[in-house]
Amino acid sequence: MVEKVHPVVFSHDFFDGHEQVVFCHDEETGLKAIIGIHSTVLGPALGGTRMWPYESESAALWDVLRLSRGMTFKASLAGLNLGGGKAVIIADSRKDKTPEMMRAFGRFVNSLSGKYITAEDVGIKEDDIRYVKEETDFVTGIPTEMGGSGDPSPVTAYGVFVGIKAAARYKWGSEELKGRKVLVQGVGNVGLTLVKYLSEAGTEVWVQDVYPEKIREAEEKYNARAYTGHFADAEVDIYSPCALGATLNDETIPALKCAIVAGAANNQLADENRHSQMIQQRGILYCPDFLINAGGLINVYSEIAHYDRAEALRRTENIYHTLLDVITLSEKTGITTHQAAYLKAKERIENHKKIPV
Repeated sequence: MVEKVHPVVFSHDFFDGHEQVVFCHDEETGLKAIIGIHSTVLGPALGGTRMWPYESESAALWDVLRLSRGMTFKASLAGLNLGGGKAVIIADSRKDKTPEMMRAFGRFVNSLSGKYITAEDVGIKEDDIRYVKEETDFVTGIPTEMGGSGDPSPVTAYGVFVGIKAAARYKWGSEELKGRKVLVQGVGNVGLTLVKYLSEAGTEVWVQDVYPEKIREAEEKYNARAYTGHFADAEVDIYSPCALGATLNDETIPALKCAIVAGAANNQLADENRHSQMIQQRGILYCPDFLINAGGLINVYSEIAHYDRAEALRRTENIYHTLLDVITLSEKTGITTHQAAYLKAKERIENHKKIPV
């Protein structure tokens, strides 16, 4: 009897027309990675590499498909000539990562001949990118001393901060944040810099993180306060998810006590359509993650388009107006802000397909 084989990629909920999915294994270094290339219509698929101890290979596949798909729309909304791609390495960055593993990953990236360009993400730092760079030129976010744009995290945080100000303007009639209460969930490289911006703007910042030392750093540097309860129970003006995704779901959305959701985490909605509608029905303004967290992508794109950090920050400021345009479209059509952002991104991609080759 022939065993029935169930497809795990083409039938996946988030396959969504991916051009290519690459499974990478290097036995000597222990590397197990997946590269997802969703689209190269607008240009090469650029997206960071995430290292995370996924509970299963299925969870890693689910993550990379969602992330790479989101990068397509992120690049489109940001006006960049890039497609969408992402990579995940199944490992614990605090104990499994080695220079040899990163070099092995770099060789897999190089084998794709530029169709996918990698960069930093959760669990990957500038030093790791150095090792990837030894094996391939198809990498961005390399250290400034090596001629690169450096750590993209500060620019990602700046874009989220700009988005929060735009959301405040819409919700309360002013972008002034002084006295507002914000919960930042996840104070890694991006979240901690966002805390800095918010603190300087006079907000009351609460923080959460799985690593106590990160919380202490936010407290000591920026006078933030640790929040120990469930994030959905926090009575704040703004909830800013800056860790992993899917925190907005059937259980948490009904409990939310905030007016705005605006954070750097990718794929914050467990179910894009259902949960964006649930948030809208509750009168909470959701700022689409792939719109407001595009600053890092804008920054690393500078290595391809040849502009400096100042120009990257200037381009990142456009997030303010793009978000307001998306909110306006949402209001006019009755669709959610997530759906409105998706439509604007798709429109640019479809228009590009019509340009004669």
